[in-house]
Amino acid sequence: MAIESVIDTSKIEAMVAQLRAAAARAQGAVDPVQGGVKAEKAAARVDFADVLKGAINQVNDSQQQASKMSQAFALGDDNVNLSDVMIASQKASISFQTSIQVRNKLVSAYRDIMTMQV
Repeated sequence: MAIESVIDTSKIEAMVAQLRAAAARAQGAVDPVQGGVKAEKAAARVDFADVLKGAINQVNDSQQQASKMSQAFALGDDNVNLSDVMIASQKASISFQTSIQVRNKLVSAYRDIMTMQV
């Protein structure tokens, strides 16, 4: 059983493209041909809620896959070896711990914003 990558690179690339476009607008990059802001590849709009939901779903999928692999190994499936089970389990654990840390940072940022003086 192959383990899927936890990181979706297309979303990261879209976010990087948005950051580059914002930086170009902030620096006032002017294209002499168009007389305006340099035309960059239009970045796909990324919704934070969708990215967060996708990340949580990937963590859930990795945990379910690790659970299935450990059950298959416990039942004596010859196609699953112990090292694959342990690797899948560790990947699921690391991705879960990462999501917990992201949650903690988001809660902390929310609290900081809510205590700001306007």
